[in-house]
Amino acid sequence: MNSHSPLSRRQKTRPWSVFVLTVCRWLDSDYRREDLPDPSQLPEEVNWQRTLPFIFLHLGCFAVFWVGVSPVAAGAAVFLYLIRMFAITGFYHRYFSHKTFKTSRFVQFLFAVLGNSSMQRGPLWWAATHRHHHKHSDHEEDIHSPVISGFVWSHIGWLTSMRNFPTAYKSIPDLSKYPELVFLNRYDQTVPFAYGLLMLATGWVLETFFPALGVTVGQFFIWTFFISTTVLLHGTLFINSLAHVWGRRRYETDDDSRNSWLLTFITLGEGWHNNHHRYPHSVRQGFRWWELDMTYYGLKFLSWAGLIWDLRPVPKAVIEEGLPSQQRSA
Repeated sequence: MNSHSPLSRRQKTRPWSVFVLTVCRWLDSDYRREDLPDPSQLPEEVNWQRTLPFIFLHLGCFAVFWVGVSPVAAGAAVFLYLIRMFAITGFYHRYFSHKTFKTSRFVQFLFAVLGNSSMQRGPLWWAATHRHHHKHSDHEEDIHSPVISGFVWSHIGWLTSMRNFPTAYKSIPDLSKYPELVFLNRYDQTVPFAYGLLMLATGWVLETFFPALGVTVGQFFIWTFFISTTVLLHGTLFINSLAHVWGRRRYETDDDSRNSWLLTFITLGEGWHNNHHRYPHSVRQGFRWWELDMTYYGLKFLSWAGLIWDLRPVPKAVIEEGLPSQQRSA
């Protein structure tokens, strides 16, 4: 075959084309979406090109052995974990995915940005994926069920598959009408990159102007970007995996969702997963007074401040359904 034929040229440039396409997809999640295969026809397997950002995130945590720790760096990491976890649980989950309360366009965008900084992709992809999970929970179509696909795949494997990468915009028409949310979702690496720069700048200010604190630029960056974000990611993913195999079941739902005190502490109240799957339309997941739900308390505070409103409660019938038979009202 002639070495200058169109076919041979395509074969020679193909590795570079794949590299360019991969980089473009990292920068723009919808880049040339129409030119790519139907995601439902792709194999459900790890795609290493999509996995590299997660590998980078995890490897960055090991730098702690070089930078060490200080109370300021560790405290900031915990604080940013809690703030961003609240953005994920209160807004990515309870607001964008389930519409359990109402808010203004500005507050909606503000918490979408905070959630996006956690490197759990854009709010529209997150909501579309979660709505799909509730529709098919622990059935064959569920993309992250430990019952169907095993624990490791349900925890993080599904997140690295090209089959689960595109956003199903048709399933979120209530959200895709906002261009600012579509922008965040499409360029979902922009906010994490800006967050990283902000952490570097903050670390520089602390090291330069407040040396008595004993924190360095690198130390602050490693703790607030890599460690805080990685722990936050796995805390969220444990709800997909561990909350469907370990814990107690109060309600006989059409899946294997479970309640867990441990996951409740890690995720600010998302551990009442069996409750949630019984009635996902409630802003509250701890149905009983003693079931700690820090996300709900935070949302109540925002409602008192007038930032959110119309919080949807748990129906009395659902609460009574979960009581022992002798405690139910006649």
